[in-house]
Amino acid sequence: MDMNTGLERKFARLGDDLTVTEDAVIEGYASYFGEGDQGGDIVVKGAYAASLARLEREERKVRMLWQHDPAQPIGIWDEVREDDRGLYVKGRLLDSVARGREAMALIGAGAIDGLSIGYRTVRAAKNDEGRRLLRELELWEVSLVTFPMLPSARVAAKGESLVGADLRELAAAFEDARRELARM
Repeated sequence: MDMNTGLERKFARLGDDLTVTEDAVIEGYASYFGEGDQGGDIVVKGAYAASLARLEREERKVRMLWQHDPAQPIGIWDEVREDDRGLYVKGRLLDSVARGREAMALIGAGAIDGLSIGYRTVRAAKNDEGRRLLRELELWEVSLVTFPMLPSARVAAKGESLVGADLRELAAAFEDARRELARM
């Protein structure tokens, strides 16, 4: 936790459900409800609802950052919403930003395997096991990161189900996209 801002972070591991297509679309889950992370916290269904509604009213968006660095935005989250599973995100890595191109290549190669949410806890409680139940969160950003905390959160390629995406095909798509960009 950043003691100056109260910003906390939760990590989600990329995998079969987290991919990027050749047109730089990235989608999947940045957080799952009811699953304990490595820090012992559990996000409760509905925890993001008030924050997402406030952002919409204020016509603001959740930021897509590189490694939680506010000086390194790498894309745009076009859709951030809660569903029955968790916090679903869908957006575009910006290939006009050097770090966005790097992120595409690193995901394709398997070198980056995580998403992480940056948030402030508004309401929380302890369960019978002493784990923190996160009931209301103020969501600030979703970052691509190296080290995830919630191993089960994933992103899927455009048009695929969020289960069973083939990372070898994704790596090949990234390589094709990289070659195409190099020709421009």
